[in-house]
Amino acid sequence: MTKIEEVAQAVQNGKAKIVGGIVQEALDAGCDATEILNDGMIAAMAVVGEKFKNGEIFVPEMLVAARAMKKGVEVLKPHLASGAAGANGKLILGTVAGDLHDIGKNLVGMMIESAGFEVIDLGVDVPIEKFIECYKENPDTKIVALSALLTTTMPSLRDTVKALNESDFRDKIKIMVGGAPITQEFADEIGADGYSPDAASAAELAKKLAGC
Repeated sequence: MTKIEEVAQAVQNGKAKIVGGIVQEALDAGCDATEILNDGMIAAMAVVGEKFKNGEIFVPEMLVAARAMKKGVEVLKPHLASGAAGANGKLILGTVAGDLHDIGKNLVGMMIESAGFEVIDLGVDVPIEKFIECYKENPDTKIVALSALLTTTMPSLRDTVKALNESDFRDKIKIMVGGAPITQEFADEIGADGYSPDAASAAELAKKLAGC
């Protein structure tokens, strides 16, 4: 097994305690940092995402793998060309105003980060103005991802998407939505560019929308 395969294995199995050491060994053996990131970690998270979608593993296993990836990235960061860890661009993430749920959002954030994006997480109960302000501070953002996990906050999601659709930077961003009560139909109706039912699909959708 190559060093990069060992890294992938450690991430897939959620070995957060040892993954850093394995990444260091791969670097010491002369493996390229970007290859370790892409072929080792991001590839491993794609496998994890696939298994999750097929019902072979569940949220806890996915979280454990994402944590292991994070630990590995910490070791890699100094060796990566600046921005390689966020090579696919910036994505603004947040749960809409009135909604305090963050487990799903955090999982989506981890998976999207694992797919090579720089994630700016605004947290929960985020007012419309904050999304717009954040974009103005980060005009190179490619995607704004919004989550609503209650039927009562679906109107808030609708209002946030409407405000983004009416913004002067609308042609520069893609809008992604998700959350338990959200459907593809609702996403289409409110004018979002994409919808994903779970965190693994969210990472794939982000890549597609960003043209990666």
